[in-house]
Amino acid sequence: MKITANARTVLERRYLAKVDGQVVETPEDMVRRVAKNIASIETDPQWEERFFEIMTNLEFLPNSPTLMNAGRALQQLSACFVLPIEDSMEGIFETLKNTALIQKSGGGTGFSFSRLRPKSDVVRSTGGVASGPISFLKTFNAATDAIKQGGTRRGANMGILRVDHPDILEFITCKSDNTEITNFNISVGLTEEFMQAVESDSTYPLINPRTGEPTGELRAREVFNMIVEGAWKNGEPGIVFLDRINRANPTPHIGEIEATNPCGEQPLLPNESCNLGSINLAKMLKQADGKWVIDWDRLEEVIAIAVRFLDNVIEMNNYPIPEIERMTKANRKIGLGVMGFADLLMRLGVPYDSEEGVELGRTLMRFIKEKSHAASSRLAEERGCFPNYKGSIFEAQGVPMRNATVTTIAPTGTISIIAGCSSGIEPIFALAFTRNVLDNDRLVEVNSMFEQILKDEGLYSEELIEKVAQTGSVQELTEIPEHLRRAMVTAHEITPEWHIRMQAAFQEYTDNAVSKTVNFPNEATREDIETVYRLAYELGCKGVTVYRAGSREGEVLTVGHKKAETEAAAEHVTAETTSPKHNPRKRPKVTRGQTVRMKTGCGTLYVTINEDEHGICEVFTTIGKAGGCAAAFSEANARLISLALRSGVEPSQIVRQLRGIRCPHPMWQDGQQILSCPDAIAQVLDDYVKNGLHHSVPADNPGVRQAAAASSDSAARDVSDPCPDCGAPMVQESGCATCVDCGFSRCS
Repeated sequence: MKITANARTVLERRYLAKVDGQVVETPEDMVRRVAKNIASIETDPQWEERFFEIMTNLEFLPNSPTLMNAGRALQQLSACFVLPIEDSMEGIFETLKNTALIQKSGGGTGFSFSRLRPKSDVVRSTGGVASGPISFLKTFNAATDAIKQGGTRRGANMGILRVDHPDILEFITCKSDNTEITNFNISVGLTEEFMQAVESDSTYPLINPRTGEPTGELRAREVFNMIVEGAWKNGEPGIVFLDRINRANPTPHIGEIEATNPCGEQPLLPNESCNLGSINLAKMLKQADGKWVIDWDRLEEVIAIAVRFLDNVIEMNNYPIPEIERMTKANRKIGLGVMGFADLLMRLGVPYDSEEGVELGRTLMRFIKEKSHAASSRLAEERGCFPNYKGSIFEAQGVPMRNATVTTIAPTGTISIIAGCSSGIEPIFALAFTRNVLDNDRLVEVNSMFEQILKDEGLYSEELIEKVAQTGSVQELTEIPEHLRRAMVTAHEITPEWHIRMQAAFQEYTDNAVSKTVNFPNEATREDIETVYRLAYELGCKGVTVYRAGSREGEVLTVGHKKAETEAAAEHVTAETTSPKHNPRKRPKVTRGQTVRMKTGCGTLYVTINEDEHGICEVFTTIGKAGGCAAAFSEANARLISLALRSGVEPSQIVRQLRGIRCPHPMWQDGQQILSCPDAIAQVLDDYVKNGLHHSVPADNPGVRQAAAASSDSAARDVSDPCPDCGAPMVQESGCATCVDCGFSRCS
């Protein structure tokens, strides 16, 4: 397999089999394991070789659970699940139990909370009042934190509430604080009635789901503006067009679609799952008459093999609960999509943000839908139609089908790193960027298609790559011809309107939905986001996710009581201005201590506590890679703690200041919740003190109060969103945050 060094790192870290922590599988071994397992239901052994070939060539890759689990003990191969939440305590917690089973096996879950009665509604069995859907949304969020204790990849969730639910205003604002409900994406389920009311600036009714009766009304445009405000602030909530999704429901006689998977591209019935896979369009090119063109024949061949592969996955899957197995096998939905689309455009010299680019996307997806449906139809003749075929839209059309849905445009954050191509149908995020791999080692990561084009054009040089890596863009580099620069646009150089037009072009020929992020610059206005939402509705999209650059990063949170403590301490120090300044004692050459490993939302944190003859004298911390924000803040905290300790500050005072500081991604370890890196340091320091492993130092000098006052300044914290595994920046693509450094994804 011709994979990049970064792809190999991701595979070794997340996909390849290990024994006692040591990798015992090569990338080729992994592909052979998957091909052999998925082809085991075939009578013709050639299918294993065909599956092996398209994966080894990086022409097609299935979703991560299939790569990780096929042929291994877990054998859970699906990425997407939707579970029902019934309006009863028994139903709610039955779903919570099933959620735990799914997330334990590596799947992502979607829910509609729309069936739950609103807050303060009557509960006849107890004579009390209901707490409402948002309270249970928070319960599910907390459970996700606990399901995989000690891990860094918690389950991903989607929470949806209909816009006509009486608690919709509380839902829209429930994630306005970036530290709340961190394990969920949320989307408002919009109806045609609501959108028409927005257009006419009229009211629409709120419906109690318990009774089906109206409980009031809201002005649609005001609610719409609240949704836009939330999306502008931090990208939450997104929107899905429920009526449009159900018009495309292939089995309306079986039920209504209420929710999607975590990234929104897979609308599913309750208790339904789906397995996905993506074709690498960057590999679907050939040269003809001295120019690059799409290899339509090879694309058709790969489509047919991939459809059969995904249909086999349904049979080979080990389903977490029997209800999901029954529903999945009754409808046999698969989701064949693409990646590498931006690479293909760049090689063809077609700008992403152009009529030609959008039309090419539409043409490609039309071809993929036609050929994949034909492949599913042939499978139906060989193996039979999906069991719920009778009464489906395909029976009405007189077309035999093995699968109720065939195509999906999914996020491909991690598998596109393995394939060495651009993600999904997203534009390229950066043509080149710098990664810090060791303490003093920099590695410039270059988009492989961009690099090859430069070499073909005789433009490649190390100096040029270094210049590109400074910004990720070539638009200001006049040494690159204008026609090449025009075709090498990156995500933030494309206006939001072109993002949504491309999404709509692919949606036109996609059975399920399209996962895509509409990128906005930081200075974008609320009106800009409103324009895109309206355009998405007009052009036929099934949902929209937006992200304004920097909107989830750099927010400063001030904890009120700590601020008050700081001010009080500062007043006390001011009253003693005549006290002499205190210099910390010097660090001896030799110290003794211990190192403790802690799981945090920023990755694995190693905390070392050392003593000298006077007591605890220093704290060292290590996390992620040098050069990352997590490593920098961790080192800064440790240095200040060490300075305070050698100035005579009691460790208990430091513990008091750090304990309880919360970041957006708390973790669990050994039954104990770790709220942040500072909280982890506090826990280690506290345990060290309580175990009697240090010598207490009398705090009888003025430096104690000064250091204590200074340490309270940690109450004001920067809440950015680095990769929790390696500390590198996360990229917001396809409705999902993914680390381009190590492959960590917040979506399963």
